[in-house]
Amino acid sequence: MTGVRLDKWLWAARFFKTRAKAKEAIDGGKVHVNGQRGKPSKDVHINNELVISQGWDKKTVIVKNVTDKRGGAPAAQLLYTETEESIENRNLQSVQRKAAGALISRGPPSKRDRRLIRKFRDQNL
Repeated sequence: MTGVRLDKWLWAARFFKTRAKAKEAIDGGKVHVNGQRGKPSKDVHINNELVISQGWDKKTVIVKNVTDKRGGAPAAQLLYTETEESIENRNLQSVQRKAAGALISRGPPSKRDRRLIRKFRDQNL
């Protein structure tokens, strides 16, 4: 097989649950092929570089095989390899998000927190 539609390949590689969701992501500019914004009908070939944004994560993958048939997860993982740089960046961003979440207090401030907030405001006015 020489090439497969981008939306079909993303669906077959299990990046998206449906082709409609894959098409929506492509139309929204979340998928780039070899540095250029993709279109759903663009053919994907072996050794193409795809940058896929999903939520907080941005994955850079190299196409290793093309198919338009959706198989199991082990078969889907054989269709691409994620670059080492992409894996490192995602891990680093994950750690940063977790660290930032630890600083955010949960729920309303306690009596002690309110006192500290008032004290801070009074000192900085």
